[in-house]
Amino acid sequence: MPSPARSFADDVRARDDAELARLVRLRPDLARPAPANLSALAARAATVPSTRRALEQLDAGLLHVLESVLVAGASGPAAAALLGTDEATLAAPLDELWGRGLVWRSPEGMRPARAVGETLTHPAGLGPVAAELGVRPPADVGAAVSGLSDAARRVLDRLRWGVPRASFEGAALTAARDELVTAGLMARLDGADAVVPREVGIALRGGVLHENPLLPPDSADLTTLTTADIDASAGAEALELLDQVEEVARAWEGDPPRVLRSGGLSVKDHKAVATRLDSGLDRAAFVVEIAAAAGLLASDGELDPSWLPTPAYDDWRAREPGRRWADLAVAWWSTVRAPSLVGERLEGRSVVNVLSEQAAWPLLRTRRHDVVAVLAGLPAGAAPRLADVEERLRWMRPLRLPSGAPTQVATVLQEAAWLGVTGRGALSAVGRGLHDGLDPADLGRVAAAHLPEPVDHVLVQADLTAIAPGPLTDDLGRLMRLAADVESRGGATVFRFTPGSVRRALDSGLAGADLLDQLGAASRTPLPQPLSYLVADVARRHGQARVGSVGCYVRSEDETALSAMLADRELAPLQLRRIAPTVLVSPAPAATAMELLRAHSPVAETSDGGLVLAGRTARRATGRGSSAARPVTVDPVDETVAADLVARLRQHETEAAERRETQQGPQIPHTDATVAVTMLADAAADHAAVWLGYVDETGDVRRALFRPERVNGGRVVGSIEGSASRRTLPIHRITGVAPVE
Repeated sequence: MPSPARSFADDVRARDDAELARLVRLRPDLARPAPANLSALAARAATVPSTRRALEQLDAGLLHVLESVLVAGASGPAAAALLGTDEATLAAPLDELWGRGLVWRSPEGMRPARAVGETLTHPAGLGPVAAELGVRPPADVGAAVSGLSDAARRVLDRLRWGVPRASFEGAALTAARDELVTAGLMARLDGADAVVPREVGIALRGGVLHENPLLPPDSADLTTLTTADIDASAGAEALELLDQVEEVARAWEGDPPRVLRSGGLSVKDHKAVATRLDSGLDRAAFVVEIAAAAGLLASDGELDPSWLPTPAYDDWRAREPGRRWADLAVAWWSTVRAPSLVGERLEGRSVVNVLSEQAAWPLLRTRRHDVVAVLAGLPAGAAPRLADVEERLRWMRPLRLPSGAPTQVATVLQEAAWLGVTGRGALSAVGRGLHDGLDPADLGRVAAAHLPEPVDHVLVQADLTAIAPGPLTDDLGRLMRLAADVESRGGATVFRFTPGSVRRALDSGLAGADLLDQLGAASRTPLPQPLSYLVADVARRHGQARVGSVGCYVRSEDETALSAMLADRELAPLQLRRIAPTVLVSPAPAATAMELLRAHSPVAETSDGGLVLAGRTARRATGRGSSAARPVTVDPVDETVAADLVARLRQHETEAAERRETQQGPQIPHTDATVAVTMLADAAADHAAVWLGYVDETGDVRRALFRPERVNGGRVVGSIEGSASRRTLPIHRITGVAPVE
C-alpha cells in the first residue's frame, strides 16, 4: 500500500511510471501540451477545467462514490454509509478514481482533489454545508421535522431528493419558508429563495445520498442476433451508401452545383440530390456530408465556386469496396459535421444548409463515440431498443446527460445504420473495429469480409428493364448506371433503359453495337427486341447532326432533320440559317448549340470532320477551396505517447536533482497563469512555501521563497522568506512557480 501524501501534488509526484502513464492516458488533456515537470503535471491535473473534463468521463457508479467521499470529507465508514454499503465494496471504485487523479491518499484516507469540490458544488443534489450558510441546524432533524406544519413538511418532501434550493412565492409558501428557516432546516438566500443545508438534506434522506441503489442497467432482456445476420445487414447498407456516394460524385463532376454566397449547398440542389438518389432529404444530406467529410467532395475555390469531386475521390473510387467502406466509417468517426441539423433554423440564423458552416456540431462527434461505446459494452449480438441505449448512455455519462437532456441517440443510431456501423440495431464488426481504434487499412480488411458477394449478371426484361439480383461488380454496376436509370432499389435493383440513358452511354464513346454486346454478355436472359430496337434507333440518330464553330455550323445528310431544326421555335436563340441543303450556321458558340440541340442527338466534330466525344468532362476540385466538412483529427494519447512523456518527466526530475546539489533552490520553469494560480492556492491551503519567479517594479526578474496566504482578484498575498512585511503580487507578473522539495 503506497504511503499517504502531504498534498494532492505530492500524491501525483509519488506515483510510479506505470501509474503516471495511466493517468495521462485517462486524462489526455494533461499531455497536451507536454508539462515541463511533474509539479506542472500535478498542477494541471488540479485545475478546474481539467478536473471537469475528467468528471464528465465518470459513469454514475464512480460519480456516486466520489460524491460520497466529497460529502464525508474522506473515504472510510462514513463515506460507505452514505451509499448504504461497506468499505470493501468501495475499494475498487476508489482505486479507479485515484488512477484518474480525482482523489489522493491522505493520512485520513482518500480525499477528493480541491478542484472536485469546486466543480461538484452540489454533490448528489445537496446544498452547501451549514457553516458556509451561517446557520446551525437542529441536533435532531427528525424531531424538528415532526414539529412542522403540514405545508412546511410538504416543502421538505419536494426538496428531499431534488435540488436543495427553491423560490417561495405567495403568502402560504413564504410562511412555510419562514417556519423552516426558524427551525434551522433551511437558510435564507437572496430575495424569496432559500436552501436546505447539506447536513439537513442528508438527515432527510435517512443518511444516504441517493434514492436508488448503485446498479447499472440490466442486460438480461436484450434481443440477441447472430453475428452473421448483423454483419450481412451492415454490409448491404454500406454497399448502398458506396453506390450513392458515386452517384452524387458522377452527377456533380459534369454539372456541379454552385456554392452559396453564405457557404453550403442550396435547398434546390439538396432536393435534386434526394431525387437522384430516390431518398429522403435527411438521407441525401448524410450522403453528401459523409462524402465531404472523407475529402471526396469540396469547393473548387474559383471566383464563382462550385462543389466538385476531389482528386482524392478518384483514388477512393479505385480502391476495393471494403477499404472504401472503411474510409467513410473513419470519416464519420472523426468528423464534427452534423447532417441532422440540415433544414433546422438555429436561433437567430437562417435555415441550415448542407455543407454549410452551421452544420458543424462538435458535441455530436462525442455522442457518436459514447453511443458506440455503449453498444460495444453489451454482450455480442445484442440489439438494444432506443430506450435501452438512452438509459445506458445516461448511466455512462451522468454529468453530460442529466435527466431531461436530449441524448441524440436516435440520430446517431440512424447514421450508424446507414453507414453499416450497426446491422439490425446491433454493433457490426466494422463498428467494433472503429471503437477499438483500428487504422483504415485493417478496418478495410474487416469490412471486406462482410460485404455481400457481388454478382456479375443482370436479367434484362422485355419491358426495357433490367434486374440486378444483388450487388453488382464494380465494372458491371458502372455500365448499368451509365446505360440505364435506377428505377428502384432494395435487395434487387431495377434499372430502366430510356432514350436518354442510351444516349448517355453513346455520348461516353460506346458504339451502339458495343453497348449491345456488353449488355448481352452480362445478361442471363437474351436481349429482348425492344432493347435492340431502342439502342439501334438512338444510335442511328446519334451523330447525324454535326456541330462545329463558325460561331458554329450544323451539318447533316438528312435535309429533313435540318428543316425541322429551322422550324423549331425553341431553337430561335441559335438564329440558325441554311447556307447549303445540308448545312446550317449559327452565331452561337458550339457548346451552346450542342446544349440546345440535345433533343436532335447531335455530336461535335473537329474542323476536319473528326468526331469529338460529347461525354461530360470529369471536373475536379483543385484543392484551392476548402471543404466545410473536412474531418477534424485528434492525436490520441496512447501507451507509447504516455510512456515517452513519463520518461521525459523522469529525466527532468533527475536533472533538477543534480542542479539542486549545486545551487540554492530549484530551477523555476515558466508556468501558465492558470497553473500558477492553482499551485499558489494549494500552497496557501496547506500553509506551505513555494519558489516564485516574478518581475519586480523595475522590470528585473527575481526569485524568492514565497509563502502565499490567499489568492483572489488576480493577486496573491503572502510574505517572502526572511522578510516580515507582506507582499501583494499581480498574477501577470509571476513568471513561474515551483514547489519546495
